[in-house]
Amino acid sequence: MRRTWRWQRPWRRRGGLTVSAAVLVALLILGHRLVPNRIGRLGSLLETFLPWLGLAVPALLLCALVRRSRGAALAVLIPATAWALAFGPLLIPHRPQAGGTLTVVQHNVSDQNRDPGGTARALAGARPDLIALEELTPAALPAYQAVLAADFPHHAVFGSVGLWSRFPLTEARALDLRPAGLTDPRWQRGLRATARTPDGALAVYVAHLPSIRFGFAGLGSARRDESARILAAALRAEPIHEVVLMGDLNGTLDDRGLRPLTSRLTPARSGFDFSWPTSAPLARIDQVLSRGLRALSTSTLPATGSDHLPVTARLTR
Repeated sequence: MRRTWRWQRPWRRRGGLTVSAAVLVALLILGHRLVPNRIGRLGSLLETFLPWLGLAVPALLLCALVRRSRGAALAVLIPATAWALAFGPLLIPHRPQAGGTLTVVQHNVSDQNRDPGGTARALAGARPDLIALEELTPAALPAYQAVLAADFPHHAVFGSVGLWSRFPLTEARALDLRPAGLTDPRWQRGLRATARTPDGALAVYVAHLPSIRFGFAGLGSARRDESARILAAALRAEPIHEVVLMGDLNGTLDDRGLRPLTSRLTPARSGFDFSWPTSAPLARIDQVLSRGLRALSTSTLPATGSDHLPVTARLTR
């Protein structure tokens, strides 16, 4: 009896922390909505990088092997299963589907882009029907227009956002997304237009929501969240049933700060398609969402002169 007791106690001591950590990771993956957002917006911070919690699985397994704990090794299956349930479908290759009535490209081209003409050619090479651009500058705008005008004769630009289209555009107007306290009229980062497609009218929105900041106080996303609510109100009042929203929303689809949008529109997402930063993509913050349309596929395009990767989506009615 004494011999058995002395064996069990070290086993519990060796594997206990790993088992606890495994359960905690699983709870964070599946129950991330329960993490409070009042202090430092910890919930949104977690959700920004939620898929990366999967890296905890091999780390925990290594700990279990080092500690020679069979129980801890089995416990690693808990977060592995949780991650597979949450993100496994994104790893399943999608078969190319024929058809698709609409192809769109969304890209934050960066106001520091040194080759706007090359960026425009790369985007046009994807042969989309609609191109949404953010961080346009007055100096770079002529270069984009010179390249895109032939294949995309219809365009609308307001402030730093623009839309180029193969279809006629009507009712184009600026969309004021300024959060409270931001009174500079030059801050113009939203537009709305009607694209007259062969299949009927399509309401097109282009938006660049305020940037978020990481600091000692946590995630600074209050302005982004407020702009998301303003945009959601405009979408709620949109009379055209079929809608597509393209933009740098400065948030992932899991981030609760974008819930006013993701609860109303269906995200186009068939993979992780991390789009930022270009040097080592960690998050998909460039989004395509729609209403009355179905996404067939999404992907990122090769890097341009921007710190974001372009995102393309194929949609059908």
